[in-house]
Amino acid sequence: MSALSSESLVALGGIADHQRLRTSRITSVLANRLGSSALDYAVAHHLLEGAEHAARARDADRLAWYRRATVGDLTHLSASPHIVLNPRSAEMLRSEISETAYYLVGPDSSPASPEAHGLVRAATASATEHGFGNLLTQHAPVICLLNHRRLDETLHSWALTRLPGTVFTDYTAHPEVLARDLIHEAAHNWLNDALAAHDVRLPTDVTFFSPWRSTDRPVFGFLHACWAFALTVLYTREARHSATDAVAPFLDTHLRHQAVQFAAATEQVEQALSYVTSHEIRERIGRAVGKVVDPAGSEERPAAS
Repeated sequence: MSALSSESLVALGGIADHQRLRTSRITSVLANRLGSSALDYAVAHHLLEGAEHAARARDADRLAWYRRATVGDLTHLSASPHIVLNPRSAEMLRSEISETAYYLVGPDSSPASPEAHGLVRAATASATEHGFGNLLTQHAPVICLLNHRRLDETLHSWALTRLPGTVFTDYTAHPEVLARDLIHEAAHNWLNDALAAHDVRLPTDVTFFSPWRSTDRPVFGFLHACWAFALTVLYTREARHSATDAVAPFLDTHLRHQAVQFAAATEQVEQALSYVTSHEIRERIGRAVGKVVDPAGSEERPAAS
C-alpha cells in the first residue's frame, strides 16, 4: 500500500475542528493561553486532569501552574512536533475509575534522554516514510516511553480516552517496532476523535467476538481493534522491506499472527460497520481491513452502507 494511500485513510474532515473546539473549552475553564494545534489539544487534557488532581489535593501552587501553563512552557520536553517523556514507575498514576496507569505533564516533568528522543525521531521518520506521519503528529503528539524491553519480551502499550493525543508504550531499541506501536495507539486516538467529531453513537448492547481478546466485545471495542491492528499491518508490511536482520523476524511474526486474527474477524466487520452512522468513517475502516485481508484488492473497496 503506497504512502499516499495510507495518508488518505487517516485524512478525515471534522477532526481538526473537534480538537480546536475541545481545546477552546478547556482553555475557557483553566484560563490558559493555548493554541490550536494537535499538541495543544493533547496538552490541554493533561492540564485539565492535572488541575483537578491539584484542586483535590488542595495544592494551590500546583493548581496555579496547571492554570497558567502552555505548550511554550514545555519546550524542554519537546522533539517537535512531539513531547517525549520517560516517566518512572513511581510517577505513574491510577484513577479511581480505572486501573490503567497514566502520567501527567507537570511542573516537575523532566526531559527524556537524548537516546529516547533519537529513537522517537527514527520511529516517526519510518512512520512518515510509509504514510503515517500525519497520524502520529495529530494523534500521538505526547509520547510516554515506559519500559525498555528486548524483542523477546512482551510489549505493552495503551491510550486513554481522557488523554487524547497521548500514547503510553514500552519500547525496544528498534525504531520500526516503536513506530508500529505508536501507530496502533494513535489509531485508537484517531477513532475516538473521529466518532466524536461526526457525532457517532454506538450501541453498548451489541457485541462481536474479538479474536484479539478471545471474548465478545461491544461494537466500539471490536471496531477499535479492527482499525488499530489494520493500520499496524499496513505499516509493518512496508517497513519489513527495509528492516534489519534483528527486527525482520519479529515483524514477520506480527504479520502472521494478525493474518490469523483478521481471518477470524473479517466476516463480522461489515455488520459491525453498519452501526457506524458516518459514511466517511465506515469507508476508512472498511478500506483498511479490506487491504489487510486482500492486499491486491481495490483501493476503493466498498464499506458497509
